Amino acid sequence: MSDPLVDADDDAATPLTPEERHELIPSYITTRDQLNEVEQLGIAAADRWAFSRKRRVLDEDFLYRLHKRMFGDVWTWAGAPRTTERNIGVEAIQIGVQLRQLLDDVRYWIEHRTFPPDEIALRFHTRLTWIHPFPNGNGRHARLAADLLVVSLGGERFSWGGASLVAADEMRRAYIAAVRAGDRHDFEPLLAFARS
Repeated sequence: MSDPLVDADDDAATPLTPEERHELIPSYITTRDQLNEVEQLGIAAADRWAFSRKRRVLDEDFLYRLHKRMFGDVWTWAGAPRTTERNIGVEAIQIGVQLRQLLDDVRYWIEHRTFPPDEIALRFHTRLTWIHPFPNGNGRHARLAADLLVVSLGGERFSWGGASLVAADEMRRAYIAAVRAGDRHDFEPLLAFARS
């Protein structure tokens, strides 16, 4: 039986478990479009909050708070690390260790100017999506976190293709392809996409 809330033609979307789907807060939501709309409201509010003052982006607690700000009005599990395995990401038990390692690596890259600011932020984004700390919303969370990081490094926010990746199928496919290239340590496609 089809579920209009979660069924999508997008093979890159992280499927939710039945238990996670039952933790949807707004009871009126019955379709993916309604879910996308209410999630986008939370993301916009979190964006305003995150950029309202200087934030410690490379702080594990901040990253969890950011996800909670983005999705806390939609999902009861927002801001909490996932406890179930996925078709992508590290084992759930490894999330904390991998996240701490990522933050240490990024601090090192910044301190030693290992990469230019855009590349540091996009490597951060790619590893954060690879870790996949949350049941869902990981790409959107990682994009906002990367924006915050690049701004803190003196750069400008990324354009991420200039369109909503939820609504624009072609842009979403280009983004997913660029992230997958980053997973293979080829960051040129993501650098180009993020500034397009």
